[in-house]
Amino acid sequence: MEAKNYIKSVLKLNAVTIKKMAELLNQKSENKYTQNSLSLKINNNRLTFQEAMTIAEILGYELEFVRKK
Repeated sequence: MEAKNYIKSVLKLNAVTIKKMAELLNQKSENKYTQNSLSLKINNNRLTFQEAMTIAEILGYELEFVRKK
């Protein structure tokens, strides 16, 4: 599954729109996000790892690397 599908799924699961997430990111970050700019980043798989971590944190999740078995 592509990163954009994970992000969209977790947003939907938490009933958070892209517009609302852009507003929340603006509160947590020095970068400025709009609904359109965040949507483009997600759909074009252009989110940075830091942005993905911030989104996860806002939604109450954490990202971690787990070694394959």
